[in-house]
Amino acid sequence: MKKTIAIQGAQGSNHHKVAIDFYGDNIQLIECMSFDALVESLLKGEANIGVMALENTIAGSIIPNYALIDSNNLHIIEEEYLNIHHHLMALKEQNINDIKEVWSHPMALLQCKEFFKSYPHIKLVEDVDTAEVAKRIAKENLTGIAAIAPKIAAEIFGLQVLEDEIQTIKDNSTRFVIVQTTEPKNGIDQINKASLKFQLDHKRGSLATILNVLSDCKMNLTKIQSLPVIETPWKYSFFVDITFDEYKDYQKAESIIKIMAEEFKVLGTYKNGRK
Repeated sequence: MKKTIAIQGAQGSNHHKVAIDFYGDNIQLIECMSFDALVESLLKGEANIGVMALENTIAGSIIPNYALIDSNNLHIIEEEYLNIHHHLMALKEQNINDIKEVWSHPMALLQCKEFFKSYPHIKLVEDVDTAEVAKRIAKENLTGIAAIAPKIAAEIFGLQVLEDEIQTIKDNSTRFVIVQTTEPKNGIDQINKASLKFQLDHKRGSLATILNVLSDCKMNLTKIQSLPVIETPWKYSFFVDITFDEYKDYQKAESIIKIMAEEFKVLGTYKNGRK
């Protein structure tokens, strides 16, 4: 039975590549042009699982996605760190001197800005999604227009790659998470990472105390992100990722934080995706 997977963006995007990495080619995609639409497809039962980017080594955290996962009670079941490669592509039998405009997502344009300084005749145009532009170029037979997109998009839509690896910073990766509406049944032997959310009383040293608990319980803190609590000015929720060697150590840390925090929630326990 095919899995129905909601992705942000179009077929041929990095979200699509992550879906293939986990579940192979025998999948049914729901293409969503926003993360809100992706979550909506999960809540309506149109998709079994969703692929969401959560942070990037250059751009940092995609903060609204933390709130989407939390407020809609989604569960993180897996993660992948994907190296991001940007390729310039267009219709076949064109070269870079034929290109007048490049359309792509604003982040892709920003990450490739240095490359285009050598081609001042090319106008950079912000668009909704990298792969969706590649699809449009092929479908509408647009000459003189190029897209910045993953190489998989050129393969799917029959485009020609004009230039490979045009990103300014070559070591650029994005962390993607796999989410679903139901709590997963990951075996203890598969779990060595957890994503947690908690709120603390606004007292001096309250966060430091929690961090000390994590350290004492042999947790390795890999991420901490604060978000304001909308209903209460100047109060914050903390989202943390921790890794560990022994599940029993994690259980101990969880039980202590539950007592200390005003609000505590497990967003997911899963296998660490870092190689």
